[in-house]
Amino acid sequence: MWEVGAAGVIWATSIAVAALWLRGGGVQALTGGWGQAATTLGRATGLAAANLLLYQVLLMARVPVLERGLGHDRITRWHRSTGFWSFWLMLAHVVLVVVGYAATSGVGWWAQTWDFVVTYPGMLLATAGTLALVAVVALSIRAARRRLRYESWHLLHLYAYVGVGLALPHQLWTGADFLASPAATAYWWTLWALAASAILGYRVGAPLWRSARHDLRVASVSPDGARGVSVRVNGRRLDRLGATAGQYFVFRFLDGPGWTRGHPFSLSAAPDAAGLSLTARIVGDGTARLTTLRPGTRVLAEGPYGRLTGAARTGRLLLMMGAGAGVTPLVSLLEEQPWGPGEAVLVTRDHHPDDALLTASADRLVTTRGLVWFRLDGPRAARGPAWLPAQYASSSGTAMLAHLAGPLDHHDVYLCGPDAWMAAARADLAAAGVAGARVHAESYTT
Repeated sequence: MWEVGAAGVIWATSIAVAALWLRGGGVQALTGGWGQAATTLGRATGLAAANLLLYQVLLMARVPVLERGLGHDRITRWHRSTGFWSFWLMLAHVVLVVVGYAATSGVGWWAQTWDFVVTYPGMLLATAGTLALVAVVALSIRAARRRLRYESWHLLHLYAYVGVGLALPHQLWTGADFLASPAATAYWWTLWALAASAILGYRVGAPLWRSARHDLRVASVSPDGARGVSVRVNGRRLDRLGATAGQYFVFRFLDGPGWTRGHPFSLSAAPDAAGLSLTARIVGDGTARLTTLRPGTRVLAEGPYGRLTGAARTGRLLLMMGAGAGVTPLVSLLEEQPWGPGEAVLVTRDHHPDDALLTASADRLVTTRGLVWFRLDGPRAARGPAWLPAQYASSSGTAMLAHLAGPLDHHDVYLCGPDAWMAAARADLAAAGVAGARVHAESYTT
């Protein structure tokens, strides 16, 4: 329902911008010669690009109602999709308008481009904004993204805000469709004001206010396994944050240079009024920095986010499947949710046994509550089910699921791990007859 509603809003505003184009004589201009046709198509692509760019900004704003309704993985897909579409439409807008004006004026393309940049209001800013957006899009291509550290990518990705901010003035100062009537002008200014308010409110204001209100501070830092670290964050009345097991926060630790870069970490224990716990595998600068935190360090926290919670549960039996750091929200859910001995199965997957996180917490659940825990450690096989290690390459995924959890007719399955691993597990769960509504997963890919 949320997805249908969000898509409906996007379509409604898309129809509104199409109406602006039609009202401005867009169709008639198509028959007015090559120059006018290119110009009017440039106007159309510019309107569409601006509309999608607006939603890209809103999807970056972490508006709580959208986070709860759509979920992080869906918002991430939409953000990426609208970003690329708005970018290509923006480039089409630039090319078509330059070609159209050049044809009408009888000048060359480069001369027309230069005239736009230096003489039209806001166009110099728009050119700088376009270059910033080109850089962000180029670095968002998966091949380039994989070569960057998360911290570097996150910092560079923020230039999207700069690009949007620089491009906006020329839209509202010189765009005929934006200035077609007082109503159209008010419409565009209102939408962009709401988007800017959402960014400032939910990405800046809310974390600052929440962290000050609850006095969030690092309470303790301890190693977790050979390559992990756990951090406890305490504060006042943290039950009022509304966090539940399975969710995550974007944390910023005010311990010196680089504190502005936020990192998403799932809660690794059921939250309570006194504190929040996070556990991470040390894989880069951001996670290595956790090991140097000192008790008393102030913390800024955005969230809680995510829908991988007990609210999605439909039955009594649980199958929790986690790979790598994906085990952290699953353990917190197991601590929070009601279940009896033998009614919950935890399956964990790590490349090496020393990589495992939260083994002490899982062992405690085995001893005190009757958790059934299977550790499937080892390198991935070149063939066979991709979610299993090499020693089970000859097994079928459905047979292994039956061996681990028995009949799955009444299980809720929670998945958390790398996207490819979750996709392989989903495929075998579907083949085993598990309904999609009983498989709960959320991707944390950025």
